[in-house]
Amino acid sequence: MPHPVSDNASADDAQAHEIGRRLFAQACDFVTGAASMDQVPETPLPEIAFAGRSNVGKSSLINALTNRAALARTSNAPGRTRQINFFDLGNRLMLADLPGYGYAKAPKAEIEQWTGLIEDYLRGRAGLRRVCLLIDARHGLKESDRLVMALLDQAAVVYQAVLTKCDKLKEGPLKDRIEGVGDELAAHTAAHPDVIATSARKGAGIPALRAALAALAEKG
Repeated sequence: MPHPVSDNASADDAQAHEIGRRLFAQACDFVTGAASMDQVPETPLPEIAFAGRSNVGKSSLINALTNRAALARTSNAPGRTRQINFFDLGNRLMLADLPGYGYAKAPKAEIEQWTGLIEDYLRGRAGLRRVCLLIDARHGLKESDRLVMALLDQAAVVYQAVLTKCDKLKEGPLKDRIEGVGDELAAHTAAHPDVIATSARKGAGIPALRAALAALAEKG
């Protein structure tokens, strides 16, 4: 059964957290924004994508991971990110911030265009090592998340559930949410077994997520 990851570290966890901290302290530079697959950059680096519903907090999480205030744009308006934005982390990882799926304030044709871009990217990116599937802890999995999970299962792309905005829930409801998401993920072939609960605002779960992603990075 999938299980939560906390920041209550053992000696091994503490070492992994330190490796993750050092990696995410490296320079993280914007590479390009891709509005179509022919604009997606070629790279030999392992790639990590951040996917989730509109306004789930992808940009805030990337900013928290890299300890930068405005590396990725943040907005209270769902659908602000309308292209895939790529960032080079210390020449060891490529980070991809995907447009939010689901609700967005944009014309229907535009929404269909970037939804198609997300699907094409997730199916066809050879160097994609993991998708961080961001889930708002207050709401849990929605049907739009399940459609993406089915796509990733079919494409055999490993994805890891990352709960966001966990500071909005008290300990008991948060524990229940983690268990509920984990139980559902257990039935999916490409789902990673660990559920990481985070808060970009308070820093909870950030060391654990850094450590998990650092394990996938090009050796430095």
